[in-house]
Amino acid sequence: MMIFFLRKTIYNPNNITFMIRSIPFIIFLSLWFIGLKAQDNIIQNLQKESVVASKKAVVEADSVKHWKKGILYNLNFAQSSLTNWSAGGDKFSLSINSILNMFAKYSNGKHSWENSFDFNLGYVNSTSLGARKNDDRFDLVSKYGRTINSKANFAVLANLRSGFFKGYSYTERTSTLISNFMSPGYLLISSGIDMKPNKNFSIFLSPATARWVIVTDPELSAKGSYGVKPGENSILELGSFATINYMKEIAPNIVYKAKLDLFSNYLHKPANVDLFMANLLSVKLSKILSMSWNVDLIYDDDAKLFGPKKSSPALQIKSLIGVGIQIKR
Repeated sequence: MMIFFLRKTIYNPNNITFMIRSIPFIIFLSLWFIGLKAQDNIIQNLQKESVVASKKAVVEADSVKHWKKGILYNLNFAQSSLTNWSAGGDKFSLSINSILNMFAKYSNGKHSWENSFDFNLGYVNSTSLGARKNDDRFDLVSKYGRTINSKANFAVLANLRSGFFKGYSYTERTSTLISNFMSPGYLLISSGIDMKPNKNFSIFLSPATARWVIVTDPELSAKGSYGVKPGENSILELGSFATINYMKEIAPNIVYKAKLDLFSNYLHKPANVDLFMANLLSVKLSKILSMSWNVDLIYDDDAKLFGPKKSSPALQIKSLIGVGIQIKR
């Protein structure tokens, strides 16, 4: 009886027609369920990618927060010309001076890495003196520190200082070469304690420092300039080193920066301490105009270029005042 009922149901023409008509609907439902499943998978993948991207963005943001960077650039001009001027003077004079200060500081937990680059370049041209440079110096410093306490680090420091172009000593009739690129150049590597009483002031002290005095120019090397032996290009000095750095924004438009380096050579006249000091006072007058005053002091016991016989060391002083363009970022 049951078999007859099933056979009758299956082979009923009306049922067969219904089933045939239902096939497109069944296919549609199947595709719909498959689409929903695929959509769920896509949404899950997008959510995972969004989480990964968010974590990556947080890591990159944290990395950016660890860095502090800045640039201060001054470009100063002065020009004069005279025609039929009874008081006398040069018919034409032009001077250009630029001062570039850059820094990048990294801090993360107990680790810190400080880098700075200073570059000063000056040019003057006048009817009586001709063209010559009046400033040329670059100073690159990199310092790694590991925290000892909130006010002090153990630090390793590297410093390279020199000029880029030839420099001359002038008399009324002659000019004598006294400097060139890496002539002299000073490469210093030191380890010691870096103390930071506040964010504007730091003192680095080292009892163990290696300093190379480099003279690459053949003419200066042959003379034995800056303490190297005649014909040689460098000399190694071992001694103690201290550097003091200070940078303060005195007012929103006034910045003062100072650096003092002291080095005593254990191997030769340790009481005659070499000194290098750079001072920069920058005053912003308007959105783009500024005034700057740059004062450098140098004493190098091996720079025997002065005195009546041009054979003695002396305190070197340079002062430049100018008005021009300032860029600060």
